Amino acid sequence: MLAASLTPALAGPPYVSDDPQPTDYRHLEIYAFTSGTRTVDGTSGQAGVDVNYGAAPNLQLTAVLPAGFGHPVDGPSELGLGNFQFAAKYRFLHQDSFGLDVSFFPRLFLPSSSATVGDLHSSILLPLWLQKDWGAWSVFGGGGCVISSDSSENHCLAGGVVTRQVTKNLRLGVEASYQSAQANGMPPSTALGLGAQYDFSDHYHLLGYINRGVQNANETDQVSWYAALLFTF
Repeated sequence: MLAASLTPALAGPPYVSDDPQPTDYRHLEIYAFTSGTRTVDGTSGQAGVDVNYGAAPNLQLTAVLPAGFGHPVDGPSELGLGNFQFAAKYRFLHQDSFGLDVSFFPRLFLPSSSATVGDLHSSILLPLWLQKDWGAWSVFGGGGCVISSDSSENHCLAGGVVTRQVTKNLRLGVEASYQSAQANGMPPSTALGLGAQYDFSDHYHLLGYINRGVQNANETDQVSWYAALLFTF
């Protein structure tokens, strides 16, 4: 169960759900992040770099390079490389013409070198993400399914986030997310979370997030966290 809980977050930082906004054309976003989850079986997490580049108008290319750790309650801790990720986000509908931003964001997960710090199988996530903005408020979310080279690990996920710009530099948000059973013997999970982004300047930002499972929490998510420094250029 601990190994199954170690699949990397399928996330739009700092949330589990993503948004459809691609990185601006010819601009770069670099997240130096750490994240983790605690269950009844132990604690797992990862730290690394998440790089997004605006390769064309409405097109973002992404690479995530993580190192992971696992600390089972009944075994030794382990460190190692996690599941490297490569993705491309394409926004094909716009709020100014359609009323919503909508993007397709396929994400490829390469196999990890260790089941304790990742997933030994390759997989691909095929989601759609949507967003609507009203002044200081934004609502975004969506979902999709993960297709794994091990068919027993196929699962789907969905989530939604409401955020508000509360000051010039601070944005806060709340999230509800759901994931179907990720592997044989693993139950589905539902979680509620709180997130924040603070902008020190146009180029330096701090992100944080914490959530708690409300369905099968002991097995899937007693508590999860994410923190990152974001550099934008």
